[in-house]
Amino acid sequence: MESAAPNHLRSIKLWPPSHGTRLVLVQRIVKNLTTPSILSRKYGILSKEEAEEEAKQIESTAFATANQHFEKEPDGDGGSAVQTYAKESSKLMVEAVKRGPKPKTDEEPEPISDSITPHHEIFFDISGGKRAFIESDEARELLKPLSEPGNKYTKICFSNRSFGLDAARIAGPILSSLKEQLTEVDLSDFIAGRPEAEALEVMSMFSESLEGSNLRYLNLSNNALGEKGVRAFEKLLASQSNLEELYLMNDGISEEAAKAVCELIPSTNKLKILHFHNNMTGDEGAIAISGLVRESPILEDFRCSSTRVDSEGGVELAEALGTCPNLKKIDLRDNMFGIEAGIALSKSIPVFANLTEVYFSYLNLEDEGALALVNALKDSDSPLEVLEMAGNDITSESASALAALITAKKTSLVKLVLSENELKDEGAIVIGNCLKEEFGGLTEVDLSTNGIRTVGARVLSQAVVGKPGFKLLNINGNFLSDEGVDNVKEIFKNCPSVLGPLDENDPEGEEYDDEEDVVDDEDALGRKLKDLEIKQEE
Repeated sequence: MESAAPNHLRSIKLWPPSHGTRLVLVQRIVKNLTTPSILSRKYGILSKEEAEEEAKQIESTAFATANQHFEKEPDGDGGSAVQTYAKESSKLMVEAVKRGPKPKTDEEPEPISDSITPHHEIFFDISGGKRAFIESDEARELLKPLSEPGNKYTKICFSNRSFGLDAARIAGPILSSLKEQLTEVDLSDFIAGRPEAEALEVMSMFSESLEGSNLRYLNLSNNALGEKGVRAFEKLLASQSNLEELYLMNDGISEEAAKAVCELIPSTNKLKILHFHNNMTGDEGAIAISGLVRESPILEDFRCSSTRVDSEGGVELAEALGTCPNLKKIDLRDNMFGIEAGIALSKSIPVFANLTEVYFSYLNLEDEGALALVNALKDSDSPLEVLEMAGNDITSESASALAALITAKKTSLVKLVLSENELKDEGAIVIGNCLKEEFGGLTEVDLSTNGIRTVGARVLSQAVVGKPGFKLLNINGNFLSDEGVDNVKEIFKNCPSVLGPLDENDPEGEEYDDEEDVVDDEDALGRKLKDLEIKQEE
């Protein structure tokens, strides 16, 4: 029977997922259950063996629930079953984290210090609730559990409450009595709104109270430290030789402050996570931080985003990162690295065999810098999961190299962000073509604000709409015609939540600067789009 709408897209089958897709989900659940998080700090982190056992059970339960849902679907395409599968997996995963590690079953009973009971908590957190000043009376009452004899607290979080001198005088002796048992201290955003002189004195008091503690985790973010603040923490910082995680985000870390950090911390041999986001570090500060990076041989997660680093500092950081072969995550977003620093960074990429996440957006890379990085990533053995290169003036000239990288990492890639570039239809078509292949766990693609018109948007939409577990295609801020918007929405009619908003789309669009670059010719596009149609499952 002839269809009343000749261009109407044929439906595709989204359920059940393949055996390979189910295995990929199990692997991702294992990774989530064994990765440190706010919840795991409170409830404990699962061993790999426990996580694998939990992951299999979670996936099996989620699959059964989704399958029951699928059987009740009137259209039987499986779109809502896929969503149920994902939501149920997420819910069960949170429940597993909250249950925490299983108690030991050996003949020797589990030490009471590890049990999480009202009297034997290990995580003390006052960050919940309203952000407000805390004075002496409230501090005395609030911190009372820390004063109880025999308490087993090893992790404390004083974030989101502003300590004045009176409150600090209450907290100081308490912290001093606990410092030998503490392993994690979060003092982020704990002096907000205080005059500089008072804030510096409070920081010095806390620093003196915690001097000599043996911390693995220290968070001093959101305190507008500057060099004075860093030096106010001198006694604490100078006594730390076993830090594994250090966070100094949004702290006004200038060149001088960065040098002070490097000067005060005696050793970073065990450091795995170092975050310097949103500071005014600049090139000289980046050079100082590079020295710290070079002294951190087992670093796994480095963030130096929004730090005003230009080409010179970018080159230094890139070369320093090359001395850290264990890196899994690199976030350098929103700096003015430029082409030279991009090329320098590309030379370090082959060292990272375990790299899973790269955030190289807004680095002023242009095609030359982007191509160097893309080709290096393609040739590396790293199991890349997240690739972000937004806002780098990347054109269709780099599209083929990007497509080759995406294809090379198709078994691991989860998230692809290339927004705010200049790929246009020509680049979108090349990337859409490579996305047609089977991916292990791709969930998100963002090509918003790329000068893409209807044809490119259609190619991208058809490439991802049938992928199991896929969650979001963002093509907002492009140049789709009104008819093109309708066409794209039609493609996602069975899973509308997968298509991001199109409220910033410009139907008029701006004209291409060079008429020879226009890819609207129907015959040319017809050749490029050959075999791109979604085929009906038999």
